[in-house]
Amino acid sequence: MKTAERFIAPDDGRLDDAMRAAWDRDGFLALEGFKSPAELAELRARVDEIVETFDPDSVRTVFSTQQQSHAADIYFRESGDKVRCFFEAGAFDDAGELTVPKQRALNKIGHAMHDLDPVFDRFCRDRRLAGMAGDLGLAEPALIQSMVIFKQPRIGGEVGMHQDATFLHTDPVSVTGFWFALEDADAGNGCLVALPGAHRGPLAQRFHYCGDDLRMDRLAEQHWDENALVALEAPAGTLVVLHGLLPHGSAPNLSARSRQAFALHVYDRRTRWSADNWLRRSEDMPVRGFS
Repeated sequence: MKTAERFIAPDDGRLDDAMRAAWDRDGFLALEGFKSPAELAELRARVDEIVETFDPDSVRTVFSTQQQSHAADIYFRESGDKVRCFFEAGAFDDAGELTVPKQRALNKIGHAMHDLDPVFDRFCRDRRLAGMAGDLGLAEPALIQSMVIFKQPRIGGEVGMHQDATFLHTDPVSVTGFWFALEDADAGNGCLVALPGAHRGPLAQRFHYCGDDLRMDRLAEQHWDENALVALEAPAGTLVVLHGLLPHGSAPNLSARSRQAFALHVYDRRTRWSADNWLRRSEDMPVRGFS
């Protein structure tokens, strides 16, 4: 599999002509060195604190893009304006008991750390990201979702090919992903993979509420040539920007190395946020921008 091109992150976050051309062509952009070692260390230390205070006996919700079993769980459904921990399926034995320490058992934390935690708030509300969002066409950016993604050693699950607009839908599509490598991500430990240029295709699926049920609806046939996939290898500190229609995913992590990442999703307020999206927030937590 080919490895995607990386650019050196601009000091001010503003995209030059080559970066804009790569974004328009590929639907993704990899910017190496966007976050400093000190910024990464601060965020990872805060992640460790959240995990340390989490009681693994309080909940057993497993997050899996393959089975979507979490969709029926109130703990997941009500996490859009909270900070909640979700397990890897491979962390449990047949009796439902953890086979690894909780620090190695979690799939992710989500979904509102950027609004509820000061360390995540500082990491996300970065003036460089605000300038970049404008260069990407997000005239009125709104920060809607944040996730720590662990990709644990040996048990980090596969993330199937998907488009972010499937889960965070606006009309027209405007959701954009800012994915930060908190640790080195490469082909050996399950880095992102993507289909360059496929963001020009249609939205294939919608995950949304229908009454009280969450469902996945097929909207268009998927003609995704996985032979054309490229690996988005990302040294720690790299920012990978993802178009909302770009098909992307990641292989399982079968290595002895973790591949921790942080993802922030942003949409443009000029577009219409779909009321049936799975992610819901209480009225007393309005969606904020970068300021």
